[in-house]
Amino acid sequence: MADGDTLVAAVQRRPVSGAAGDPVGDLAARLPHRFARPDLLLHALTHRSAADPRKQMLDSNERLEFVGDRVLALLMAEWLAERFPAEREGDLGKRLAVLVAQDSLAKVAGTLGVAAALRVPPNEERSGVRRRASVLADAVEAILGALYLDGGLEPARALVRREWSTLLEASARPPVSPKTRLQEWTLGRGLGLPEYMLVSATGPSHSPVFVVRVLAAGQDAEGSGENKRAAEQAAAERLLAVLEA
Repeated sequence: MADGDTLVAAVQRRPVSGAAGDPVGDLAARLPHRFARPDLLLHALTHRSAADPRKQMLDSNERLEFVGDRVLALLMAEWLAERFPAEREGDLGKRLAVLVAQDSLAKVAGTLGVAAALRVPPNEERSGVRRRASVLADAVEAILGALYLDGGLEPARALVRREWSTLLEASARPPVSPKTRLQEWTLGRGLGLPEYMLVSATGPSHSPVFVVRVLAAGQDAEGSGENKRAAEQAAAERLLAVLEA
């Protein structure tokens, strides 16, 4: 395995667009692993807008994200089963859904300094891609994928248990999403299931905005988000505020 100095030296030779200093090296120093293949970390931090094989640019982080998504789910399921031995599968699933959701991943990205380390071209820099929760969440999953491919489950497990500890302990009871809460509210009153409708999907492919309307109990509300699921959750939250007022 390469030591920390080797990794930092490797990433220092790769400039990061729009960032001062060496944010990639800083992020590398925060990880519980020193890469034998530093290129894996660089790939994990490369947004798809910066990857162009025709120009001999780095691969994007999408394939590593695919791996990291599965690694995170496995390690989180293992940890939850260990931490909450008396809970049933359904409650563990609720906890898992929140802990691997975009919001949780974006919070972890903030503590690791992922935004500054992302590799993006100048035009995307100006569009604010570094601040998008979906982009940050994808990068964290890609980092987990890189850790797994370079060192196996142990370094990925070490990062998960360190960075998700506060999030995992935040709720004594299994969390319930707005969509689930709204469904329970309507079914409990014999009103059937809420209906969700996509109102619009605008913006470029790398920065979309979805708007969804939900109808239930004779009321409706709209919510927006970076993907359809996030928009549905936002709409459910707004409608609950009306119904529970």
